[in-house]
Amino acid sequence: MTAQTYTLGNGVTIPRLGLGTWFIDDDKAAQAVHDAVDTGYRNIDTAQAYGNERGIGEGIRTCGLVRDELFVSTKLAAEIKDYDSAAAAIDTSLETMGLDSVDLMLIHSPQPWNDFRGGDYADGNREAWRALENAYETGKLRSIGVSNFERKDLDNILATCTVPPHVNQLLVHVGNTPAELLAYCAGKNVLVQAYSPIAHGEILKNPDVAAMAARYGATVPQLCIRYALQLGTQPLPKTANPEHMRSNAQLDFAISEADMAALRALEQKDYGEHNRFPVYNVFGGA
Repeated sequence: MTAQTYTLGNGVTIPRLGLGTWFIDDDKAAQAVHDAVDTGYRNIDTAQAYGNERGIGEGIRTCGLVRDELFVSTKLAAEIKDYDSAAAAIDTSLETMGLDSVDLMLIHSPQPWNDFRGGDYADGNREAWRALENAYETGKLRSIGVSNFERKDLDNILATCTVPPHVNQLLVHVGNTPAELLAYCAGKNVLVQAYSPIAHGEILKNPDVAAMAARYGATVPQLCIRYALQLGTQPLPKTANPEHMRSNAQLDFAISEADMAALRALEQKDYGEHNRFPVYNVFGGA
């Protein structure tokens, strides 16, 4: 699975399975990259907000692969909503990671985290997008996109952009399948990346999902990651555990249409202790 790819709207290829790195400490990030690369992963996702870009960059530079064998993503901090700050932050990410370019950079959220799904930041998002476009045109970024953007947020960018978003990274998992938004993104040739495809671990507690996974001879995480793939999204399961990395990539089974329908209909939006995070405490948010 780690060798299979999607093709973005600009022709850039991206591996179908990636490694999410939220909650991986900066001093452990390089080792996580090394372990992922050793397991076959070639797609590593980070963000300014994760506080581990330095470690991720170190891992990329020292993993033993040439740079163009890896797809590396990061994200512009959600609070940045003006051109000058966005342009400076792009350069800071590259400097922090020790890389000349990254393969994908996203606007992390259409609103700052302290006002998630709140006020109107349309003008600020267009300004931040203009900075991403300029960095894309100069070769600092090989592709650009957004994260947590709903349809109205995408339409705001599409109305004035010169380069359309290549990616929209969304909360997608068994129990939270934003079908209309997924279809809209597909219609605009925007690849959806699925973060938290295992519902930040809460889906492990669901007995019906566990029973279905057992019928396939799979673990619950494997079933959930396979589900995200069969939706046509690109999953980003987060782990620093090498065994979990290996297991998460063992996806040589197909979920039946009947079971896909059952999983699409399931609702699982209680994230336990993680409900305090904005992306989890706005039910129905993407």
